[in-house]
Amino acid sequence: MTYTVQIKVMPLKELLDPQGKAVIGGLQNLGLSGVEDVRVGKNITLQVDADSPEAAADIAEEATKKLLCNAVMEYYEITVN
Repeated sequence: MTYTVQIKVMPLKELLDPQGKAVIGGLQNLGLSGVEDVRVGKNITLQVDADSPEAAADIAEEATKKLLCNAVMEYYEITVN
């Protein structure tokens, strides 16, 4: 069966997010000063052929750990649909 797996990768909250800071600066330049914080991350969608949702999650977990996420600087969340 084919499962749709969503992987959300975000910078660790303890680390500075330069892209987020740039977005805040851009929003302020546009006159949108009510935004207090921005974190920029990645949303990755995989179509995974697996026997069960758990097996699809395991494949996504391995892909995320090996390629999609830098564990030193980012965290991730996986959702299987």
